[in-house]
Amino acid sequence: MSSPELTSEQILASLIAFDTTSRDSNLPLIKWVEDYLDGFGIPHFRVDYEKDRKTNLYATIGPDVAGGVVLSGHTDVVPVDGQNWTSDPFTMVERNGLLYGRGTADMKGFIAVALAMVPHFLKQKLKTPIHLAFSCDEEVGCRGVRPLVEHLRDHVKKPSIVIVGEPTSMQVVNGHKSAMRFQTEVTGHESHSALTDKGVNAIMVAGELIHEISRIREDLIEMGDPTGRFNPPYSTIHVGVINGGTANNIVPKKCSFNWETRLLPGMDDSYVPTRIENLRRKLEPAMKAVSPDAGISVEQANSIPGLATVEDSPAERLALHCSHSNATHTVSYGTEAGLFQQAGMPAVVCGPGSIEQAHKPDEFIAISELRKCESFMRKLAQSCVT
Repeated sequence: MSSPELTSEQILASLIAFDTTSRDSNLPLIKWVEDYLDGFGIPHFRVDYEKDRKTNLYATIGPDVAGGVVLSGHTDVVPVDGQNWTSDPFTMVERNGLLYGRGTADMKGFIAVALAMVPHFLKQKLKTPIHLAFSCDEEVGCRGVRPLVEHLRDHVKKPSIVIVGEPTSMQVVNGHKSAMRFQTEVTGHESHSALTDKGVNAIMVAGELIHEISRIREDLIEMGDPTGRFNPPYSTIHVGVINGGTANNIVPKKCSFNWETRLLPGMDDSYVPTRIENLRRKLEPAMKAVSPDAGISVEQANSIPGLATVEDSPAERLALHCSHSNATHTVSYGTEAGLFQQAGMPAVVCGPGSIEQAHKPDEFIAISELRKCESFMRKLAQSCVT
């Protein structure tokens, strides 16, 4: 069996048809990609994140030697629930040079181009391999790719360069912020609201903690961005979800809130958690004096490392060459690139489409962006021949 040579648009339409929302399995899409690669005789393997439900795919085009360039993309997408789409989000539609569908920009467009270029890669007689790494569960904290990164670090001939194809309008990004997410639960002590001295108000204690988060925010703004490259030009922190209380005349026993911080590369990851921990220790004694069961729990739900800028890294040089550019950029959102970098693989972010279209109803990618990415891939292939 051999695979037909398909255009980027044709492959993208097939990929969009798979509903790979992070809460669901990505196995049907992965099987489609495996069948496509089998038609070209390209070896590949899976590294599971959740057995029989979520997996990562890794394939190698060219010689089985150390080094090579990884083209990395995530297969999952964010939900469409509650969004007002003008067409079926899982049926790609073209209108005025734009391709609409969930994941067109973020980031099945990049995956489609990489797959469409496979026949071209095979014709080039590569001396340096080109690897494909398609991951799962990126949208819920870059969780799924972690076992794949560990496998590449410990069990195979480690690649030399990673290009993560998140939508950057084909600009080369060599730095982004980290992201840490926390869940805080305050346990108070219920009493009648006429007898507040007999209770511990969980919501008001949570308010103290949230006030400290506001103070941290002001301090992070004051610290600023010494490099002058990020927008906004400082580390950020915010509270996204809060729940608590049962009735107006009951001193609330429970209050929980979720919050996150996005730190500039190189900033001490312990700075924010330490400040919250110091306040927790200050608040808890008075709470426990009323009830020994009262207290504050702070759990780190996830951590996505930032991408530290490494000037003139091999990944940066290659991406600038292939994109015909001489300027690098930064972004404030997180990607899988920092995980590859931590594992000793130089990484940059560069892919078609705009992040401004991601996660929205009527998400789209311009066909012209796919053409730019194809040009990038041709230049990449040339670099892997010499």
